[in-house]
Amino acid sequence: MIFLQQVFSGFTTMMKEVLLAIFPIVFLFVLLNFTSFKLNKKKFVQILKGFLITTVGLILFLHGVNIAYVPVGQYLGSEIAKLDYNWILIPLGFLMGFLVGFAEPAIHVMVKQVEEESGGTVRSKVLLAVVSLGIGAAVSLSMWRLLAGFSLYYFLIPGYILVFILGRKVDKMFLAMAFDNGGVATGPMCSTFILSMAVAIAAEIEGRSPLIDGFGVVALIALTPILSTLALGYIYKRRAEQKDVKVEAEK
Repeated sequence: MIFLQQVFSGFTTMMKEVLLAIFPIVFLFVLLNFTSFKLNKKKFVQILKGFLITTVGLILFLHGVNIAYVPVGQYLGSEIAKLDYNWILIPLGFLMGFLVGFAEPAIHVMVKQVEEESGGTVRSKVLLAVVSLGIGAAVSLSMWRLLAGFSLYYFLIPGYILVFILGRKVDKMFLAMAFDNGGVATGPMCSTFILSMAVAIAAEIEGRSPLIDGFGVVALIALTPILSTLALGYIYKRRAEQKDVKVEAEK
């Protein structure tokens, strides 16, 4: 009984939050269906079932994240920060960031949409790996910042300057895609597990403040996938240019 109370603690609150987020979308869909879409009954019921499955899935997923990922992140961060060789936080941060990014549901949805809309030009697996590498780099840099005590400005200002430089050298498709990737990268997995771990690490390291040094990791997670996607776009553009030059030379 105590176990069930612990597992379902906060479940009602999470259910209310998800329903509050989903209800306006469902209401708008139903309203537009009767005034504009006018889908057939089978399709209409199918979409409503999809909404129901999505709602239940989100409630269970987000509740699971809150009762599992947040405590695990706090525990791992606290224990690793106590090690004498806490420099291991930098490579470990990269590994955790990469794996969490690879597991982020929002990123999977995004990369599949990109592959579909680009007609397979941009492969979902390649984009997923690139975004995950960006998240890994962000967490690794955050761990370095925690250990060294750097200001967040030293990463954000040069980072966004580089974004604007690269943004002028890639196709518009990659520019838009890059900023969307930065948004979806800060999903529930990253903003719970990684953030709670960073705050716990900052609380354990002498001279660091959880409020000042612990936060900021999500800002870096939003930045680095933009850079990694733009870098991918630049590579694609260079390859296309080289291919065009080769074709012209063969004529």
